[in-house]
Amino acid sequence: MLVGLRGVGKTVLLDRIREDAEAAGIHTVRIEAPEGRSLPSLLAPQLRQALLRLSQIEKAKDFAVRGLRALAGFAKMLKMTYADIEVGLDYEPEPGLADNGDLEHDLQALFEQVGLAAKVAETALAIFIDELQYVEEPQLAVLITAMHRTEQRRLPVVLVGAGLPQLRGQMGNAKSYAERLFDFPTVGALPPEPARLAIEKPLADESVSITPEAMDLILQVTRGYAYFLQEWGSHTWLAAKQSPILPGVVRQASVTAIAALDESFFRVRFDRLTPKEKKYLRAMAELGPGPHRSGDIAASFEAAVSSLAPTRSSLIAKGMVWSPSHGDTAFTVPMFDEFMKRIVPGDSWR
Repeated sequence: MLVGLRGVGKTVLLDRIREDAEAAGIHTVRIEAPEGRSLPSLLAPQLRQALLRLSQIEKAKDFAVRGLRALAGFAKMLKMTYADIEVGLDYEPEPGLADNGDLEHDLQALFEQVGLAAKVAETALAIFIDELQYVEEPQLAVLITAMHRTEQRRLPVVLVGAGLPQLRGQMGNAKSYAERLFDFPTVGALPPEPARLAIEKPLADESVSITPEAMDLILQVTRGYAYFLQEWGSHTWLAAKQSPILPGVVRQASVTAIAALDESFFRVRFDRLTPKEKKYLRAMAELGPGPHRSGDIAASFEAAVSSLAPTRSSLIAKGMVWSPSHGDTAFTVPMFDEFMKRIVPGDSWR
């Protein structure tokens, strides 16, 4: 499980791992988990595609077809509980196969059939899920259980997920053995040298250079976060008129880069917030980048800690904040504190 803040490049890394897997001959499916969608609705169409591909391999055809029958029973029975399941059914269900109407039992049975088809085909199936933190905890528990079952059966099904930092805790809460079943590498900001390379190499490929002072300015403002390096690199390129690129060009590019982030990357998150959630985040921003103690936020908010617990929980569910340790709260989006001060200036929020 790749965990990290928004803007650190975990999605890019997830896609790169998938590309490497496909290059090695592994079958893959790619899912993004939006808020409000059920796990069965996310998995069913992708597993159908995987099984159809496996059915084209002659020695795996019978196993893949049985997997498609399992999928038909799975979708038919769970449609009553999860109305958002939309998947084409290529075969009639096989009675008694993944059709109990119980998600935990049926998903294990379905994964077993997928795993058996992949094993006979002498390949593997890698399921890539981005924004995994949005899967509801009971359904996350079912997914973990299904993966545990495939491991016990030694079936070649792998789950690679990416999510915000709270994902580790969510999976631990869902199933206590999750931290033994999965690895949780943290994807953070780039160290200085790789961050420099991310800017300098594309410029060098175009026979353009950047002065050390200008490069230092980019590192200072982006703090090494991958997405922001891309934004500043793009805006600096557009602002530059000659080589080498000077600090003044970076300062000019910073104005347009921040404006672009405010109108897209930051604003789309801000617009999802309730007035009280906005006020909570503005109180956090007043204290700086964080993390911050709940008591300090409450004092800035001029409210009791207990009265803010529902707001904090809602912000965690929306992926706006997370708890790096008990009683602490931090932004999941780098530089969001600065954005909050720009969009809600002065003391108007109090």
